[in-house]
Amino acid sequence: MIYLVAGIVVALIVAFVFSRKSDGKEDTVEVADDCCGAHEVCETDTLLSASDKAEYFEDEELDAYKEVEADAYNEKQIEEFREVLFTLKEKEVAAWLRSLQLRQITPPNIIREEALMIVADLRGILD
Repeated sequence: MIYLVAGIVVALIVAFVFSRKSDGKEDTVEVADDCCGAHEVCETDTLLSASDKAEYFEDEELDAYKEVEADAYNEKQIEEFREVLFTLKEKEVAAWLRSLQLRQITPPNIIREEALMIVADLRGILD
């Protein structure tokens, strides 16, 4: 139930953010040619890095979750991701998400939502 409520809240925030215009002008974002457009923060440089080398953030233990589905984690596993997320500097969160992607690790849905909110807040979208 809590995941449903959290998902709805995040969906409303994302809808608000993307429907908002700043200074009466539409925001323009350059997106890489290989971007699928399905990621909320796809336009950030760190997620579109040309490098295919994963960067580690003292999170090697998360490699055990390679190819695990986002909704297949238990509470203890979710807390492992949360511990890493909250030890990161805000500016490292997008790079961490990219690193997980390169390592074929899909974070739990709630952690992904929390990380995307941090990235959006850092970029000033949620002002």
